[in-house]
Amino acid sequence: MSAAVGAGIIVLLTAILFNFALHKIDEGHVGVYYRGGALLASTSGPGYHFMTPFITSYRSVQSTLQTDEVKNVPCGTSGGVMIYIDRIEVVNILNAENVFEVVKKYTADYDKTLIFNKVHHELNQFCSSHSLQEVYIDLFDQIDENLKSALQKDLLVMAPGLTVHAVRVTKPKIPEAIRRNYELMEAEKTKLMIAQQKQKVVEKEAETERKKAVIEAEKQAMVSQIQYQQKIMEKESLKKMSMIEDATYVAKMKSRADADFYIAQKEADANKLKLTKEYLELNKYKSISTNSKIYFGPNIPSIFFDPSKMSATEVKTTKE
Repeated sequence: MSAAVGAGIIVLLTAILFNFALHKIDEGHVGVYYRGGALLASTSGPGYHFMTPFITSYRSVQSTLQTDEVKNVPCGTSGGVMIYIDRIEVVNILNAENVFEVVKKYTADYDKTLIFNKVHHELNQFCSSHSLQEVYIDLFDQIDENLKSALQKDLLVMAPGLTVHAVRVTKPKIPEAIRRNYELMEAEKTKLMIAQQKQKVVEKEAETERKKAVIEAEKQAMVSQIQYQQKIMEKESLKKMSMIEDATYVAKMKSRADADFYIAQKEADANKLKLTKEYLELNKYKSISTNSKIYFGPNIPSIFFDPSKMSATEVKTTKE
């Protein structure tokens, strides 16, 4: 009976020791070990591992991207106004190869020293050198980038392997009276911006109307110019047609005159050839023979006959 009890106790103690000796490191973490408060040189990766129970302890250090939140950070401006930033998020990552060195220098809670405390320090440095207007309005959009640059600059010297990827800062909390003044100021700015936008719209509409008027005027001018050119071309065409018709008429009349002249010239030449003594004598008698009138009197026009050419009988008859 006592042997069975002893064996049970041994099994129970073994189970307890086994339970405390076996531990698990999650993926994306690195295990570091302490013995008697001293950091051991060995580290472990993800998975199950054994250690000496009650003598050795371990801490799991994240080696993937993580976000540290720094809350309710006080910040005094250069004008003496105390403001509070509700939340600052710092996205950072610690390389697995640098876990041991960083933990050795700054413990497993390295982010308290390297992130949280540095955020407080850098933010107060920024606020103390700027006015409330600059911190709350003018330079607020630059706080994130300035804080990131300041943190990363110190980490390169103090903790190589720890990298800050981004910093997000929420809007500061300011005294209520000042906040109301800023709200009123923003309201007035909004009204001014609305008025300016309306003015721009009116100016744009006026500019559009002016451009439309200019375009319409240019269009009318172009149409008028085209119509004017068209009329000029029509007049020139009519002028050319008239000139062509005149030239055609002159050429036609000249041709007709030349033809008439040629006919008259040829007739004259023909007449010259016909005007012989015999031909004239023949035509004279033809003319007399066709005349049925008889003239009586002492003076007979010599144009009709030549007495020297008539016979005695003809002359006697005529005289009677």
